[in-house]
Amino acid sequence: MMRNPLFTGCGTALVTPFKNGKVDYEALDRLVEEQITGGVSALIAVGTTGEPATMDWDEHLAVIRRVVEKADHRVPVIAGTGSNATSEAVYAAKHSAEFGADAQLVVTPYYNKTSQAGLVAHFNAIADAATLPVIVYNVPARTGLNIGPEAMAKICEHENVIAVKEASPDVAQAMEKIRLCGDMVDFYCGNDDLIVPMMSVGFKGVISVLSNILPAETSRMTSLALEGNYKEAAEIQLKLLPFVNALFSETSPIPIKAAMAKMGMLEDELRLPLVPMTDGPREKMYAIMRELGMIK
Repeated sequence: MMRNPLFTGCGTALVTPFKNGKVDYEALDRLVEEQITGGVSALIAVGTTGEPATMDWDEHLAVIRRVVEKADHRVPVIAGTGSNATSEAVYAAKHSAEFGADAQLVVTPYYNKTSQAGLVAHFNAIADAATLPVIVYNVPARTGLNIGPEAMAKICEHENVIAVKEASPDVAQAMEKIRLCGDMVDFYCGNDDLIVPMMSVGFKGVISVLSNILPAETSRMTSLALEGNYKEAAEIQLKLLPFVNALFSETSPIPIKAAMAKMGMLEDELRLPLVPMTDGPREKMYAIMRELGMIK
């Protein structure tokens, strides 16, 4: 069954700004406003980029609520609800729905992991709860667990599963998944270095780290791709590729926070075990930012 996509184009996986160990809500409010002004089509609150692993549920849910309130229905807000405990993901989705979130991004269970059959059962249980539409998030580099094409096809049969964020660099596997499931759900790219290639085979857009700092440029890239203008979209992709590579030269969101701090958008503060970017990669990233005219 074909559905209307929740969004097309660029959705931003928001960082969570911290200051003196607490969430910096003033910086978060500014970020939400800058994203919407920059033309992004959706906001993702407390996904991987938002550092949920070092937040308790009260804090986690408070950030989702704040993003929903600040967005004020101007763009969809997708709540990061994933957990390696199925019951916790259901709990987070219930509260996110009460706040007014539009959907939930559910990462594959990490650390304890599971089998492919367990993945199907995990996502079915969350979708059965019917609190929020589910976007399945496959990011094996972070979780140590990949959803194979056959398991993905079974998961996507559930009526409450509406999309997939595919963040594996295995392009051939991603193509097989969209071949099997593309008529049931929408696909979003989870790799900023593969936006245009993935959109050329039917992905509806990206859930992006890059757009935290370059919302207009990332949105334009996806808009061109949606129009079928892959030549101009690819020109933007290739121009920004060195910066994208720098953003993932250390564990995300370490580099994106360093870049945003350099531009005065937030404090360069993370929570242990993440630490600020090391000097060598930081200076290389700043040099790329100067070349792009982002800083002086």
